[in-house]
Amino acid sequence: MSSPEVDSALFLLFPMNLVLSPILALVFIFLSILWFYPGGLAWALSRAQRSIPGPPGVVLALSGTAAHRALAGLGRSLQAIPLMAFSVGFTRFVVSSHPETAREILNSSAFADRPIKESAYELLFHRAMGFAPFGEYWRNLRRISANYLFSPRRIAAFGKQRRAIGEQMVGEVRELMGSYGEVEVKRVLHFGSLNNTMMSVFGKRFDFVKGEGVELEGMVREGYELLGVFNWSDHLPLLGWLDLQGVRKRCRGLVRRVSVFVGNIIEEHRKRREKFGGTVEDGVGDFVDVLLDLQEEEEELSDADMVAVLWVRFPKI
Repeated sequence: MSSPEVDSALFLLFPMNLVLSPILALVFIFLSILWFYPGGLAWALSRAQRSIPGPPGVVLALSGTAAHRALAGLGRSLQAIPLMAFSVGFTRFVVSSHPETAREILNSSAFADRPIKESAYELLFHRAMGFAPFGEYWRNLRRISANYLFSPRRIAAFGKQRRAIGEQMVGEVRELMGSYGEVEVKRVLHFGSLNNTMMSVFGKRFDFVKGEGVELEGMVREGYELLGVFNWSDHLPLLGWLDLQGVRKRCRGLVRRVSVFVGNIIEEHRKRREKFGGTVEDGVGDFVDVLLDLQEEEEELSDADMVAVLWVRFPKI
């Protein structure tokens, strides 16, 4: 093989004969600076003027099972216990392992809005108080919850039902101990909490081993599983188009089921009100009736808003 042919072959295998062009060198240096910036890539690309100590690169702790321990260890190693910055993809995070700093963060208006996870948005939680942006709509939801869901009169009105649910839980524990010699306390507490919420929100109790109860419990379980899953689409926009983890697809399927389930209960209340009449007075009555009364007074409260508010009231597993 002649010398020109050898040179041509080398150029195809190793462009520029392994000599890095000035442009690529500058790009490499620039990316290295961003990568090793305190707090990582997302903080390097932000407009924040103050540098907060934190690990460089991208932190993967949130995708693990003990993120709080991993982040606490990073804070100690970097002497950033009061406040530490870190990046997950293109999302900026701060974390504090100091109570005074944590209290200041919780009281700061800069942290009033919770970042909208894709799963929270798809599950309609952006229309409920948990993820709704701070503003008039959020304050209205907070007022409704304070006045009608957690008012002393309303809590007292459901005292007998809570007592009945508590006695039922004690009976279940006694029966399980007698039959099996052990009790899965978490399961008993979960079903008791779920029934307590359903009584105050929907005005009815469910049997969680058959029928609607099984469907309801399954939706609650899947909903909180989707809210808690670490979704790379939240932090890498390109992956959001692909939905590689299938979170969006699962969320939309679950929302269809929830909308039908809750929508049927709302319609049952509407028909009952048309037949027997009556409104909720002084905050006493189930929460569906409260929302229906408010919907008649305030046109801004749509059926979709009602489904979202009722859905977010389901207790955590």
